This record gives sequence, C-alpha cells and structure tokens, in this order.
Amino acid sequence: MHLLPDAAQPQLLAEVLLREREPADAALVALYPAIRRRHTSRYPFADKEIPEAVRAALSEAARLEGARLDFPGAWHAQSLLELVGDAEGRDTLDPRNAEDLNRWSRIGTAEADTATDGVPDYAFGPRKWYGGAPVRDFAGRRPVADRATMTFENTPHLALLSTAGDGTEDWLRAGQALERVLLLATAHDLATSLTSHALEWPDLRWLARDPRSATGCVQMVLRLGYGPQGPATPRRPVREVLDVE
Repeated sequence: MHLLPDAAQPQLLAEVLLREREPADAALVALYPAIRRRHTSRYPFADKEIPEAVRAALSEAARLEGARLDFPGAWHAQSLLELVGDAEGRDTLDPRNAEDLNRWSRIGTAEADTATDGVPDYAFGPRKWYGGAPVRDFAGRRPVADRATMTFENTPHLALLSTAGDGTEDWLRAGQALERVLLLATAHDLATSLTSHALEWPDLRWLARDPRSATGCVQMVLRLGYGPQGPATPRRPVREVLDVE
C-alpha cells in the first residue's frame, strides 16, 4: 500500500496492490475474524485489570502501523477525564456541536432502521447515571424511548493513540493503527469505545499528551475493558466509498 501516491490528487489517499500473501501478513490474517465482531461499546465495563501482556501486544500493534499507543498512569488518566469534562461543558455552549450531533445520530425506529450511516439510537448505550468513564451521549438532551440508566466504571482503562507528526499521512497512519489495535483488542475479548472530546479543542488536545514521554500528537483516546461488545451500526455500501479497478 502506498499512502498519498499523487500530490496532484489530494483526495487520493492510498493505492492498494493486491498480491499473494506473504509470511509477514500472518498477524493481520489472524485478525480477520474480529472484523465482524468489533463494535463500539457505550456500556459499562467490569472493574477488571487488563493483563500487561495484552497491553504490550496492543502497543506493538500500533507501532507496526507507524503510531504509538500509551496507557497513562493514574494522574494522567485523571487529567484526561477532567479534560473530557471540560470539553463536554464547552460543547453544550456551542450550537455547532449540537448541530453536528443531530446530523450524525438517528433517533426513532423509522430513522434508525433505515439509516446507512451515523449512530442509531439502539447503539447509544445507557445514559450514564454515575461514573468516570468518558462516554459521549449521542442523544444529547433529546429523549430516547426505553433507554436505561446505568452506573459506569469510576477508573476506566484509557489509552492514547499518537503519531510523531500531525499531517495528512500521520492521520492515515493513525487510522490504520487504530483499526489494528481495535481488532486485536476484540480478538482478546476486550470491548472498546473512543472519545475525541478533549482532542477537538486545540488547547485541550495539547494538554492531553503526557509531558514525560514523547507521545507526539494525540489522535484518539481509547477506553478499553471487559463488557458487552455493543451492537452493529449501519455502514454505507462499499461501492459508495471504494473504487476497485
């Protein structure tokens, strides 16, 4: 695969050449069964530690794609949760964020059952009654029928995905690394969710990094744990997003 193959075509992100499988591809082939199992989970996770060997494997998966995955210590994780809380407060005061939330969420049976993209209400998960887990509520202030309220974990397991730079190629590598990490986590029976709240505000994004390590530019904050995998959500048809020649 060649990222950004033609500078004259900035929307051409990559060229992929299909060929015979090589031995180095074995680790990726092993992740194939996890593709259909992996879904974002907006549910509470169990109060259970993630084995160090699994954490190391997830970090190595990110490294193989040109990115970095770090598991912050207690003080840094708490700082991240405070940044997310700050971002959530800002979001409620910015009407543009409410418009974006409404644009990508699907509430009501008629809309949720016919959607080809976005987040349908059956994937919102329960409303958080208490707990420190950073879970974006796609309902906002809108009511959702038969939606439960639950207590989430107080000390969630967080991980930071980062790249050395912050250009287009870095974003692509971050996406590749994120997918590989998520699939490997699924293969290890971990549930996952994502939060970009604190990364959508430039000043908060800078504070999200760990100043004691060379984390570079934080691209995503992951929440991992043992719990429900979450339901599948709609995907656009392949023909709408991929040209095959």
